[in-house]
Amino acid sequence: MPSKSGNTGAMPKTSQRVMSKGFLAIPVIALVALALSWGRSLPDFVLAILGLVLAGAIIAAVHHAEVVAHRVGEPFGSLILALAVTIIEVGMIVTLMLSSPDNSSELARDTVFAAVMITCNGIVGIAIVIKALRKRVATFKSEGVGGALATIAVIASLSLVLPSFTTSTAGPTFSATQLTYAAAASLALYLLFVFVQTYRHRDFFLPPALPKAETPKKSHAATPSKRNAIISLALLSVSLVGVVGLAKVTSPLIESGVRDLGLPQVVVAVSIALLVLAPEGVSAIRAAYAGRTQKSLNLAYGSAMASIGLTIPVIAVLSLVFGFNVALGLGGKEIVLLAITLIVSTLTVVPGRATVLQGGVHLALFGAFLVLAISP
Repeated sequence: MPSKSGNTGAMPKTSQRVMSKGFLAIPVIALVALALSWGRSLPDFVLAILGLVLAGAIIAAVHHAEVVAHRVGEPFGSLILALAVTIIEVGMIVTLMLSSPDNSSELARDTVFAAVMITCNGIVGIAIVIKALRKRVATFKSEGVGGALATIAVIASLSLVLPSFTTSTAGPTFSATQLTYAAAASLALYLLFVFVQTYRHRDFFLPPALPKAETPKKSHAATPSKRNAIISLALLSVSLVGVVGLAKVTSPLIESGVRDLGLPQVVVAVSIALLVLAPEGVSAIRAAYAGRTQKSLNLAYGSAMASIGLTIPVIAVLSLVFGFNVALGLGGKEIVLLAITLIVSTLTVVPGRATVLQGGVHLALFGAFLVLAISP
């Protein structure tokens, strides 16, 4: 645990001050842009500028979540980051569904599936490769990572696979009773995991002790002060409001861009997931580069779990209250990709040690997902 008073390994004060000013300004700019653009019909070039503001707000939101996470330590830090990212994801899905309910029946399913593929294959693969190239072997606690993976397997199967095989309703959909159970079970399992991660078996999610020869000589950046953490928490809330609002404002540009390029509608969902998870992916990669594989995997699997465990209940409520038609069941090739991902992930995490080979296998699966999304 880094000392709260030490500055060894921290960035230079000048750079830290400049970056802090930028992250202080971005949430405010996003909120002002939202207020000026809400409810108006805007030309594409203005929407493109707002899209850049949206991307900046997402990065700022995750930055401030990371500041708070650094203050509270692991595994609470990874949990806060995962929750912040999932709130952004849910907000973007809901705003797009409300703006175009007839054309968004598959948006939640596609976005959640994309988030699982990005986290479990993309982020995990890159993190393992980076650590393995630097230290030959990436080590982590299989007890915690294995529990997270098991939870993902169950809630993904309940929410995304079973609807393709039920017979109570036509198509890859649940009946009201089935949807209620899947949403309640997903939320309950996610909350149970959070309880285990933060209280009952917190030690399973802390980094394993490193051999003396591998112990970093430099400590991490100094822990943020309580005042800075509170400021970041407030700015995180402002950023989330800006992200959700600007997602609705810029949604016509995203959808028209996909249509103009002749790409499948699923690319919209993949774009949302990539945009939302990019900052967290950077955080996980930085952690892997610093030798903290456990944090990288906590972030990746925590985000995948939160994406399903929180998004599906929200979508279920919207579906039941507003009568939206929500297709949750995956198609055949997506089910195959999910099954292979779960099998490979199990083989990766059970030993508690992974090499560059395991990382490469995950990246190959991630590449297959992207290719099939663009060219189904």
